Amino acid sequence: MRTLGPILALLQQAQGGVVPFSSGSTLVDLIAHTTPVSRAVLIVLGLLSIGSWGIILYKSWVFRRSDRQSAAFIEVFRRSSKFSEVQAVCRSLEASPLVGLFQAGYTELTAQLRQAGPSDTADPGQRGSGPRPTLRSLAALDRALIRASAVEVTKLERRIQFLATTASVAPFVGLFGTVVGIMMAFQGIGQTGSTNLGVVAPGIADALVATAAGLLAAIPAVVAYNYLSNRVRLFASQMDDFSMEFLNIAERNFT
Repeated sequence: MRTLGPILALLQQAQGGVVPFSSGSTLVDLIAHTTPVSRAVLIVLGLLSIGSWGIILYKSWVFRRSDRQSAAFIEVFRRSSKFSEVQAVCRSLEASPLVGLFQAGYTELTAQLRQAGPSDTADPGQRGSGPRPTLRSLAALDRALIRASAVEVTKLERRIQFLATTASVAPFVGLFGTVVGIMMAFQGIGQTGSTNLGVVAPGIADALVATAAGLLAAIPAVVAYNYLSNRVRLFASQMDDFSMEFLNIAERNFT
């Protein structure tokens, strides 16, 4: 607002009323006639915006796919009586973060049961004629699930931080272009000694394009970042629930 105050004062002092300027009649014309500094700012903002939209579309597709496969995996997991049956379908449902969680728990469970006895099996519904297989450490299984959950959350969060960077940096990049453009506009006024609107308006319009571009890059990025971060939290909550369910089954059958 402090910057726009002197600008409005100059516009009010404009001589000869409102004089249209030919090079700024449309947004395309404004961009085509920007200064080198403003053009560089617009290129940077354009790259940030393109990168943000690419991440938004890609992560939205990934999350929808993960949702579908997680629902299918949970159905298989709860319907099966053997962990080996669940393991058999994991390759076809790799997009689900629950698959990585299950495989980590299944691997730890199998390793512990093999240490207890070579004939022991990690399937709750299948036991041999020997003594009941027993877990050596339920806490170790819990740690394996927690570690796998952290890995899956990291995968889900990959590239999302770029959206936060764009949301915080783009307005300042646009503001930098605006400040430089206004400085150059005032410098032109000083050289010509005229406050005519036809002299003042093109430089000011050129400067404000950078601010508008910064907001156009930042607003979708911040909205998408909040949405995708919330989806990651939902996936993390789903993984916590699955970990508890897996531990309950392991404790019920192997302790």
